[in-house]
Amino acid sequence: MRGAVLAAAAAAIGNMLQGWDNATIAGALLYMKKDLPELEAHPSLQGLVVATSLIGATIVTTFSGPLSDSRGRRPMLVASALLYTLAGLLMLWSPNVEVLLLARLVDGLAIGLAVTLVPVYISETAPPDTRGLLNTLPQLTGSTGMFLSYCMVFAMTLTAPLPNWRLMLGVLFMPSLLYLLVVVLYLPESPRWLVSKGRMKEARAVLQTLRGRGHDVSAEMALLVEGLTTGRDTAIEEYVVGPPDQDANKPVTLLSAGSRMSLSVSLVAGSLAGSRQGSVLDHLKDPVVALLDSLHDIKPPVGGMDVVPSLGSMIGAHDRPPIDWDDESADDIEEPLLGLGVRRHSSLTVDGGDATSTLGIGGGWQLAWKWTEGVAPDGTRQSTVKRMYLHEEQTAEAMEGVQAAALVSQSALCTATRQHQQQQDDDPMLVAAAPADETEAGWRELLEPGVRHALVCGVAIQILQQFSGISAVLMYAPQILEQAGVGVLLSRLGLRADSASILISGLTTLLMLPTIAVAMRLMDVSGRRSLLLWTIPVLIASLASLVAASVVPMAAAPHAAVCTGSVVVYLCCFVMGFGPIPNILCAEIFPTRVRGLCIAICSLAYWLADIAVTYTLPIMLSSLGLAGVFAIYAAVCCVALVFVALRVPETKGLPLEVIIDFFNVGAKGTLPILHQDDDDD
Repeated sequence: MRGAVLAAAAAAIGNMLQGWDNATIAGALLYMKKDLPELEAHPSLQGLVVATSLIGATIVTTFSGPLSDSRGRRPMLVASALLYTLAGLLMLWSPNVEVLLLARLVDGLAIGLAVTLVPVYISETAPPDTRGLLNTLPQLTGSTGMFLSYCMVFAMTLTAPLPNWRLMLGVLFMPSLLYLLVVVLYLPESPRWLVSKGRMKEARAVLQTLRGRGHDVSAEMALLVEGLTTGRDTAIEEYVVGPPDQDANKPVTLLSAGSRMSLSVSLVAGSLAGSRQGSVLDHLKDPVVALLDSLHDIKPPVGGMDVVPSLGSMIGAHDRPPIDWDDESADDIEEPLLGLGVRRHSSLTVDGGDATSTLGIGGGWQLAWKWTEGVAPDGTRQSTVKRMYLHEEQTAEAMEGVQAAALVSQSALCTATRQHQQQQDDDPMLVAAAPADETEAGWRELLEPGVRHALVCGVAIQILQQFSGISAVLMYAPQILEQAGVGVLLSRLGLRADSASILISGLTTLLMLPTIAVAMRLMDVSGRRSLLLWTIPVLIASLASLVAASVVPMAAAPHAAVCTGSVVVYLCCFVMGFGPIPNILCAEIFPTRVRGLCIAICSLAYWLADIAVTYTLPIMLSSLGLAGVFAIYAAVCCVALVFVALRVPETKGLPLEVIIDFFNVGAKGTLPILHQDDDDD
């Protein structure tokens, strides 16, 4: 666990540099215009200096995803650190506007790589139960970078009437060099990416480092292998886990809930399959949202579960199949994985058929393989393997066993080739299937219903985040607060107008840090969806307050209080929810093989929306005024609230490989309807 925290903190330095750059360019613009007459004479050129970094980020996003899928996450983060360092040196030099624009472009390339790939890297290295906390680190480091930068710029404004803007921007070189050293010397490659390339020894070594030397990573390695496929045929099945007969050394049995052999089980509303009865809102919800809501809503029965053995205790007591992740079949294995040493084991049966032992993968989930043997029309023996993600459902009805719901889909593993069939009775091998062309397979995978479903969710929430008004509030926060009277108050302390403006921005950023810490604590407790549903209404209320303060006549003191409070509340609530969560969700809902590509598409939507907001804001201000602009952003937040309620699922605590299977089920458009057994039949 300590290794995962350190890796996440190291990767998040890239976002700290983004926050640092955002603050320094805002402060440097005040003095840049006095030194470069072209900027004063051509306001559009001044806007281009700021927007060039956005253009660079947009450009690099278009190919960073596919490159990270083919070359790895770590090389892209190293490239980001190198570009940050180069940009700092160029800005420190900048003899003219042309070189400054080049420096801003290089800086944008670095920002684009960091914003796109840091959440991916953290999601792929963090344990499921702390993934939300660790993936909120980029928001914390970004805001910390802004605060530290504002402190530096403020200190420079106190030392000279005309501070050196090149030094303001060029200081980026120092933390960038530190980031480069950390990434090169410490940061390991993502274990999920290594598994997708068949580099099992490296993946196991990295996992062992991230989880701790004493931690058994066999179950997680098996889970990562299963993540190589998207499980397009995923279905939900209900089982009752029967306790083993210890005297007869009988294995644990999984009985289908609809089988004549099974216990009588009443599927309750808290079942993973959900219920079709409910409010109008329940019927409008996306199937994925409804499924995950029902999963997270499962509550233990009144009186506890003492009489019912737990799923983990019944299955975990048996010997697990020996898995030697250090034993690769060849050093030149092509991606993805071709060989695994997984032996079939009979410690668990499914309706009378053998299946491998289950492996605990965290969050109350167990991973098992459903093994089916048969005879082909030509008389040869054939076997199929399906994976089962089992989740215990604590219901009072299943008193002689544990009710469990399973996501069942095609496994990434299949039986060995026909020439190995004779050996299977004694030493069966499970072999992963490999596509003929990885790049072509990656683009084809985008057409899978579950991936398309997730892409719509990811792209939409990124666009809604940008149109929620964050750019306008950040860009005009000093102006709003100064008009409210805060700037006048600070000027009485002997500060110049520019120093007071920068100090106001820095203090506002400082107030955001405690709320980010609260968000980190709640991200894996309350969940991503819950935080959005609680914070977006506050965003709407704060924007409405700013509109009211702009149109309703008020005395100076109430006006200052309303404006200042609205801006502070808006920014604090934004960094708790709508700030970090879109990137967290986008890093969680896509399969491993195309995660980088899908993240690049979502990031491209983010940057295009950011550019659109940046360029339309001055036009909207001139035609609608500040009140009209904030009213539009409040309306967008209302749309975002509805979208989150209906289309954004809760992903807390779920392994990444399980999340995409839920999207595959939900992409079918309807929830599965499970029948109910009856003893009288």
